[in-house]
Amino acid sequence: MLLAADVGNTNVVFALIDGREIKARWRIATDPRRTGDEYAVWLLQLAEFQGFDKGDITQMIIGSVVPRAIHNLTVLSEKYLGITPLIAGQGSAQWGFELDIEQPSSLGADRALNTLAAHAKYDGDLVVVDFGTATTFDAVDFTGAYKGGIIAPGINLSLDALVGNTAKLPRIAIERPDNDSVIGRNTEDQMLIGVFWGYVGLIEGLISRMKHEIGRPAKVVATGGLAILFDENTALFDVVDTDLTLEGLAILAERAA
Repeated sequence: MLLAADVGNTNVVFALIDGREIKARWRIATDPRRTGDEYAVWLLQLAEFQGFDKGDITQMIIGSVVPRAIHNLTVLSEKYLGITPLIAGQGSAQWGFELDIEQPSSLGADRALNTLAAHAKYDGDLVVVDFGTATTFDAVDFTGAYKGGIIAPGINLSLDALVGNTAKLPRIAIERPDNDSVIGRNTEDQMLIGVFWGYVGLIEGLISRMKHEIGRPAKVVATGGLAILFDENTALFDVVDTDLTLEGLAILAERAA
């Protein structure tokens, strides 16, 4: 089986993948200082709890937007699994599609993986929206080329900034307000309306502008932790595919095998 590591700015997601089927997944906070030994103790115990042995792992691939984390994950792979890992976008795991932007090397691995997987699964022009630490909007044309996109502050990042830079505003959970009114009657309701409906307005506005600029029908694919929440409150997503990044890693690993 393939061990895929999707390293984001907030969390690292490990997944055991058999072909294209995800058999198990585990999540840990991203910390570039975490050693390969620490990863091994944590990961191999969790795998054992779910009935997997390290001998089941025959391949590993790492996709990371945190360059400092790659070394320690490589140590995990080589020292404890006896495998030289693939690094997404490097060596035999090159992207394999056109990066039609001014600085191709600056594109985050997660966005490239989303592009790869979305084009493999869905036809035509695409807008891929990924709700992570930042929320990204990426344009993928019908040939699979990456054409550019948008980076917006993630909703949790926006809320952290609001709470962290004010004296009296409380921390609130991100959820849909209880009703459709946008005139709140107390501080917490007013914050929730601003954060939630304000973010829905951001999503709708940016997708509309991207579709207009693309000039052809484009399917909107949403991924990331909060995709399901926003899908329930906007009609702009054609597909919600929460495993898009992991599927991109699986596709790259298949090509490199």
